[in-house]
Amino acid sequence: MVSATPFATHPVVDILRFNTCGSVDDGKSTLIGRLLYDSKSLMEDQIEALERSADITGGGQINLANLTDGLRAEREQGITIDVAYRYFATPRRKFIIADTPGHVQYTRNMVTGASAANLSIVLVDARAGIIEQSRRHTCIASLLRIPHLVVAINKMDLVGWSEARFQEIRAQFEEFLPRLDIKDVKFIPISALNGDNVVEPSKHTPWHPGPTLLSHLETVHIASDWNLNGFRLPVQWVNRPNCPTNSRLHDFRGFSGQIAGGIIRVGQKVIALPAGMTSTVKEIWTLDGSVQEAFCPQSITLVLDHDIDISRGSMIIGLDNLPGANVNLQAKVCWMHPRPLQRGKKYWLKHTSNMVQAVVTEIEHRIDMATLEPQAAPSELALNDIGEIQIRTAKPLVYDGYATNRLTGSFILIEQGTNATVAAGMLMPPHEIVKPENGDYVI
Repeated sequence: MVSATPFATHPVVDILRFNTCGSVDDGKSTLIGRLLYDSKSLMEDQIEALERSADITGGGQINLANLTDGLRAEREQGITIDVAYRYFATPRRKFIIADTPGHVQYTRNMVTGASAANLSIVLVDARAGIIEQSRRHTCIASLLRIPHLVVAINKMDLVGWSEARFQEIRAQFEEFLPRLDIKDVKFIPISALNGDNVVEPSKHTPWHPGPTLLSHLETVHIASDWNLNGFRLPVQWVNRPNCPTNSRLHDFRGFSGQIAGGIIRVGQKVIALPAGMTSTVKEIWTLDGSVQEAFCPQSITLVLDHDIDISRGSMIIGLDNLPGANVNLQAKVCWMHPRPLQRGKKYWLKHTSNMVQAVVTEIEHRIDMATLEPQAAPSELALNDIGEIQIRTAKPLVYDGYATNRLTGSFILIEQGTNATVAAGMLMPPHEIVKPENGDYVI
């Protein structure tokens, strides 16, 4: 009997978001199924549904990949097409998993699933070793500034649990890792199908001192992943409860959103942009009521001492570690549309809660996935290409470099007319910052 483990029963202190990536048939969906199955995180009806739907292999094993591959096309072809999210918990931590596609055609879906991850698991087939998709997905993880990387060398049972093969693949990875900005990398030999080194240690790898994959996921340090330097609150909406039954809340006017960086306290001075005026925090409200301080990534409502023209798309920031402000932007993008990116085309640029018109003025280079070297001045970026571009917006954008703040340093490009999301972008560090002038701040 396999019982579910609900979130509410665990004294969990934080949530780890991670994604699985790698090439087709490297075992990503099977690995997630194994994690859910062996950690006792499946409902009885989920197990019964697998058994009823002819998901038993010739060897009598449940096809664990079908726990995430829910689309009929995915089951028929044996590949992941769309991003599938799954949730489970252990006594140490909650987990949100994004199972992302491995096929090059669906690289854009991989970018979507990995965009909010704290950790990325890159699976490698021990028989095939490092291939182009392995490099592509590792490069994307680096561009997205995912702080932690696990290289899970899968199907070790098919190479006789060879330590030499494990070390050979590890050496191949370590050849190109210095070109990427990933600080925390862990290599783990596994068999997702049989469960070796996934939840329980394997007797087949006495040469691997540990940890298992789940043990590493439970203990990897993520508390410092959030940016707590420089307060940022992109305003999502103006909160006007106008509660007639509570005179204290009558004519309440606050500014709601999710903190994208830093810490805010009652009495702290802030700037509202693009209004460019300063004020003081009078109250901080959360779902649980009034608090004296809040921090990233909490969702809050700020009440200020002064009536300032603030609306959706504005940003409230602290006086220290000021952001950049410019109409000329430089960014790295992953192109996600069959129609290629070309110079001079206009798009909508969505940044936090702000939407502005933008035009691509220059394509500086494209990354060669075989060598991870830049190819200078390409004429266009095609589907799944990664490159560096220059953009000019219709009005100044208030932003941070993506390396400093993943939330205020990222954006998407939207095609005008179709409203199709065509690119995910990471902004380079700003050359100009918000400047004070006559007591107020201008951009």
